[in-house]
Amino acid sequence: MKKLQAIKGMNDLLPNESPYWQYLESVVTEVVQTYGYQEIRFPLLETTELFKRSIGEVTDIVEKEMYTFDDRNGESVTLRPEGTASCVRACEQGQLLYNRGTLVQKLWYSGPMFRYERPQKGRLRQFHQIGVEAYGIASADVDAELLILTARLWRVLGLDDAVTLQINSLGTSECRAKYRAALVEYLQARFDQLDDDSKRRMETNPLRILDSKNEQTQALLADAPDLSDYLDDESREHFAQVQAYLTAAEVPFTVNTRLVRGLDYYSRTVFEWVTDKLGAQGTVCAGGRYDSLVSQLGGQPTPAVGFAMGMERLVLLLQELNLFPEDISRTVDVYLVAVGDVIPQAFQLAEYLREEAPYLRLQMNCGGGSFKSQMKKADRSGAEIALILGEDEASKGEITVKYLRTGDAQQTIKQQQITDVIV
Repeated sequence: MKKLQAIKGMNDLLPNESPYWQYLESVVTEVVQTYGYQEIRFPLLETTELFKRSIGEVTDIVEKEMYTFDDRNGESVTLRPEGTASCVRACEQGQLLYNRGTLVQKLWYSGPMFRYERPQKGRLRQFHQIGVEAYGIASADVDAELLILTARLWRVLGLDDAVTLQINSLGTSECRAKYRAALVEYLQARFDQLDDDSKRRMETNPLRILDSKNEQTQALLADAPDLSDYLDDESREHFAQVQAYLTAAEVPFTVNTRLVRGLDYYSRTVFEWVTDKLGAQGTVCAGGRYDSLVSQLGGQPTPAVGFAMGMERLVLLLQELNLFPEDISRTVDVYLVAVGDVIPQAFQLAEYLREEAPYLRLQMNCGGGSFKSQMKKADRSGAEIALILGEDEASKGEITVKYLRTGDAQQTIKQQQITDVIV
């Protein structure tokens, strides 16, 4: 019989890998909560219309990459390809933006997203993101706060020297419309020199040509109109304030006037944190302002800004730079060996230790076995200490403590003293 396999591009996360993810998730959770952001969770499956209206129907995501199908009622549904649209929908449906006495919501979320792409290192069909979103604040300070928050995260993870920040302003939709017309006019005159992907984007999303990876296309863009020349005064001032706040907070950045985002809903500030340590998959975190999206999805006009970071790429980057804690793969601190007819006493001792030291990772041997085989299991577990409970120790109310990593001499003590030794 043929063995069943996971769907291509949808990978398992095995026990030897999960500690790396748990570490990253715990650090991110701690950092975002120190800035006052609250967690929100929403479904994997949404109506297809949500993403068509938010991302834009003439985008690669909607046209080529979404997992879309009809449910049993004939309604078109889609596995979420990104989190922002779902977050907006959840806020509107949950009446978070207007019926709680305040317009301001600071939220974060994490979980899997789905896009049908060619699987490669750091890019899967089921991938995982952590997103942070702020609603109800139009001023530039919250744009800067998100970037300062992210800079702090990199410092905590040890990545501050491995990533760099690029920022740009897309202005308002009116600004972009004028710039789009000028860019299309410039590129139409050089249409035959464009790569095939850029030619296709001329009809759908010409601004995406600006971040083409084709060298010949990039050479053509050297003399193209500059988006910054089309910004209105308010957008210029907003962008200047963002830069001033980042400078005051000592967050280095580069203004990249070619930086655009692939989703239609972005306006004004956009940004990417990039690295040169992962080859072609260089963006590890990206986002920007999307002031029109809430009203675009049926809500009242609400300013908003946010970002998402790819967890697969961050795990790869931390592994590449050896920045995970040395003991991260150790999942057991203490291994309890029970030899002979002492299982009831072993359970009692194990539960006592778990009560006294809730943070202690204690594994008790189950399934029996000789003393020698149990000690092998204790060593393979990665535990630093083995507690040995035999019939002789149990009858005397004692326990033997064996140090598996340090070479210190083992000792036999009263069970009441155990917390003095290992806690």
